[in-house]
Amino acid sequence: MFGFLTADRGMLTAEEDLRYRGAYCGLCRNLRRRYGTAAGFTLNYDLCFLILLLQSLYEEPERDGEEPCIAHPVHARKWWECCFTDYAADMNMALSYLKLRDNWEDDGNLSALAVSAGMKKTWRSLAERYPRQCGAMERSIGLLRDLERDKTEDPDAAAETFAVMMSEIFVCRDDRWSDTLRAFGAGLGRFLYVADACVDLDRDTLRGSYNPFRRYYGLKDNGECFRDILRMLLGECMADFDRLPLVLDADLLKNILCFGLWTEFDRKYNTTDGTNSHGF
Repeated sequence: MFGFLTADRGMLTAEEDLRYRGAYCGLCRNLRRRYGTAAGFTLNYDLCFLILLLQSLYEEPERDGEEPCIAHPVHARKWWECCFTDYAADMNMALSYLKLRDNWEDDGNLSALAVSAGMKKTWRSLAERYPRQCGAMERSIGLLRDLERDKTEDPDAAAETFAVMMSEIFVCRDDRWSDTLRAFGAGLGRFLYVADACVDLDRDTLRGSYNPFRRYYGLKDNGECFRDILRMLLGECMADFDRLPLVLDADLLKNILCFGLWTEFDRKYNTTDGTNSHGF
């Protein structure tokens, strides 16, 4: 369900692309500095989107620099951080821990058990600092596990559990923007869950894994049917996004939501004429 919130970098200006890579490098640097070198391998662009969104809304002071790293030891990379980089890194670690625990409980993955055991102290600290967010993560993942165990063929029920988790992650402050951020996060969560289920339908069916759309496996019009559902979900999400007074990185954020977000789906269900078919 994560990994969809990437930019269509071919459509970015050079300045936007530098800004985008700088946020990603800043998050990676932050994770490695605060949680250890191995933590850098857990990050993804979804948390980078969260940094860009919150910084665009609140415009807090930034710190930046340029240096090589383990991933790019030869050429120095520019990075920038803000207080929301710290927050995104914390959410990243909490989600990583719960994902490992879920892998252990679902599949008996001993490697996941061993790694999660080493992260337990970190998880306890994060759960104490962020009881609302971590509580929502834990409950949502548990509910998803129950739906998967019962093989519930209700995409709305499954998507709603992910929506609740995302809604709380996107709210980092209790202020005038909390309700809008919560609504946007929930809408985005529904889209991400459904998009992931659509993209993984064939693989999940062949592996015997849970997917709420399994009854649609093999139907010829799946691409257009799923696309219509996702357009509706994203339309609801964008209505809340447009209520936020964003200026900084606004075009970059819209690129991610209106173009990059569709990359995996379009790769799976490509159109015959090769045009942009998602309608945003």
